[in-house]
Amino acid sequence: MDRNDLSKIQQSIGFNFKNLDLLQQAFVRRSYSKEHGGENNEVLEFIGDKVLDFVVVKILSEEFGSLASEWDDFNLNEDFNEFVSEYQENKLTEIKKRLVKKDTLANCIYNLGLAEYLIMGQGDRKNNVQESPSVMEDLFEAILGAEAIDSNYDISRIQDSVVLMLNPKAIIFEDKINYIQEVQDWNLRRTGDLPEREFKENYGYYTMGWGLLNPHVPHINAKHTCYVTVDGVKKAVGYGATKVMAHEEASKAIYDYLEANNMLYTIKDEIDNPSLNMAINQLETLSRRGYFSIPEYKAKKFYDNNGNPFWNVECRIDEVEYYFYAESSSKKQAKKEAAYEMLKYVLDNFEEA
Repeated sequence: MDRNDLSKIQQSIGFNFKNLDLLQQAFVRRSYSKEHGGENNEVLEFIGDKVLDFVVVKILSEEFGSLASEWDDFNLNEDFNEFVSEYQENKLTEIKKRLVKKDTLANCIYNLGLAEYLIMGQGDRKNNVQESPSVMEDLFEAILGAEAIDSNYDISRIQDSVVLMLNPKAIIFEDKINYIQEVQDWNLRRTGDLPEREFKENYGYYTMGWGLLNPHVPHINAKHTCYVTVDGVKKAVGYGATKVMAHEEASKAIYDYLEANNMLYTIKDEIDNPSLNMAINQLETLSRRGYFSIPEYKAKKFYDNNGNPFWNVECRIDEVEYYFYAESSSKKQAKKEAAYEMLKYVLDNFEEA
């Protein structure tokens, strides 16, 4: 891992390290340290696990709760200044579990392309453990552990990184457009980099910058300003009571611009060349990018009249009404052909899917 790699990782996770050795340590598996000596990421993973729990709870409390004094109709002489939450404990616990579960964290690492930087021993490399959801989950937590040590547990900085990596609103509000994620994905596809972000705190006055997307007089409680820049689009500005709200407003302005100018990518743009040999991987790529759930394959072995074995493999996706199957003397070939038929269908009929 060189300085260029470390720079790219820092950009992806939204956190600049004072001690880059800590960031590198987050990527070192025990298999490597056993072969070459030095420290690995296991203790950082332990720390990051606890830090993640705290940060997610903080995010949920800010999203769904507030002190009564923050309400417009609060009466200091009549009302108690209590903490009020939109959801009760059981609902918050359910949401928290979705945010911190293995598959969620693994998908974040996969989408950011961070598993490729893992530093592993020969056994891990032979077994391709970087593709394991458990290993990617461990990496997510180890990165947060490194951030905690490097920042002396600066929860505000760690939270900003978690919001960028995890994109919690996309998980909390699954049925709504997540403008931050949509704009990030668009710019990553176009340039390979995340959008540029700049945050400022407001001190009772605002600069109305001409030439920006979404310039307007913000609400009096908008304490934060966020500027977002993506390739080929004007810089956008957003305001909010929190950094996330400001970021979301600026991202929505960019998303609306992209939509109005027919610049949004569609599912057909995701796969440049549908291929029989790559169909299984291409379907999984679309799944990882959130178009539909992970494809499932069911294989059955049969014999023809001469006693020769052949395979029937079905490919199913929860959101797709139809399933596709193929038969071959090779199980692997049958799976490829079934996946290819499904791939062609979803690329042509995603609206129905």
